[in-house]
Amino acid sequence: MPTIVKTPSGTWKTVIRKTGWPTVIKTFRLKKDAEDWGRRTEDDMVRGLFIQRASSERLTLEMAMKRYLAEITPNKRPLTQRGELRCSLPVIKFFGKYSLAAISPELVAKYRDMRLAGEDRLKDGKPRPRAPNTIRLELSLLGHLFTIAMKEWGVGLPHNPVLGIRKPAPGPGRNRRLTKAEEKKLFAAADAHTNPMLGWIARIALETGMRSSEIVTLRVEQVDTKRRIVKLENTKNTMPRTVPLSLAAKKLFDSALANPTRPETTNLIFFGEPGVDGARRPYNFNKIWLDIKSRVGVEDFHFHDLRHEAVSRFVEAGFSDQEVSAISGHKSMQMLKRYTHLRAEDLVSRLDNLAKRRVDTQQAKTSKP
Repeated sequence: MPTIVKTPSGTWKTVIRKTGWPTVIKTFRLKKDAEDWGRRTEDDMVRGLFIQRASSERLTLEMAMKRYLAEITPNKRPLTQRGELRCSLPVIKFFGKYSLAAISPELVAKYRDMRLAGEDRLKDGKPRPRAPNTIRLELSLLGHLFTIAMKEWGVGLPHNPVLGIRKPAPGPGRNRRLTKAEEKKLFAAADAHTNPMLGWIARIALETGMRSSEIVTLRVEQVDTKRRIVKLENTKNTMPRTVPLSLAAKKLFDSALANPTRPETTNLIFFGEPGVDGARRPYNFNKIWLDIKSRVGVEDFHFHDLRHEAVSRFVEAGFSDQEVSAISGHKSMQMLKRYTHLRAEDLVSRLDNLAKRRVDTQQAKTSKP
């Protein structure tokens, strides 16, 4: 039976000592609350359902998130680390003062709806909704924090509150293709820039389907223009891959490798100016790219859309899904389909050719004696 004693301050303390369980102590203002809690807790111990909640009641979300960012996040890829640091800010702002035990599915759902509606971000007095994927990333971070706390930190919680709510539906994949006129204007402006690396990077992205991060971090030893391959070691999905080069891509890399301004102190193919520490880092072309897009009138075309365009062109050229996946590095066919957008007008001619072959086949059969 629980032991209930009155403290000098007038509160009631419940002490439970049971073989096989740690001693549990909790203080209440009313004796009835102390008795009720003692009976429930001892009953949970008998049934094997007891969870030591003291740690979760003392640990606030802000404290837990700081520990997560210090212990778990550094083990992830640099891009993921930056993303988690960014996602943690609104999560801490909303849940920071709550203990982990106080965060319920209802509270998480309230956070989700508030962020989706943009109630915490106003412009001219009107809310600015956020993209569903932004909230999905924030909820994913919050959910994994609870998982780590329960499995590795010994924090007593009955369940993960994030698992009990609906996640926002992912937005539709981008379907932005590059027209011939846009391509001509965009690359003419890139080629005209004072730094030739911008034009090389953009054209390589369209020729190979590589991500911008994969291109700008390339080092000399990764590119073999004789064999016409590029060996990627650090990719977004953590799987290394070898990218074949078209003749056009080979010529671009030949020009980039022969860049007379590349200093001997770096083996980066696309290099930036030295930092305060004297080290050179990958060429950061984002601001220049944004300026060029604005100047030629294609503000809605993202640099990553060059990858979409390249993958779509591979499919249109007749490459199989497995061949395209080997080049682009997509792990699943489902993800590959999101990046592949065939032009309907290009399919029209193929349908006409198919119909023509059927007619020719039928005529050949009827002409036979």
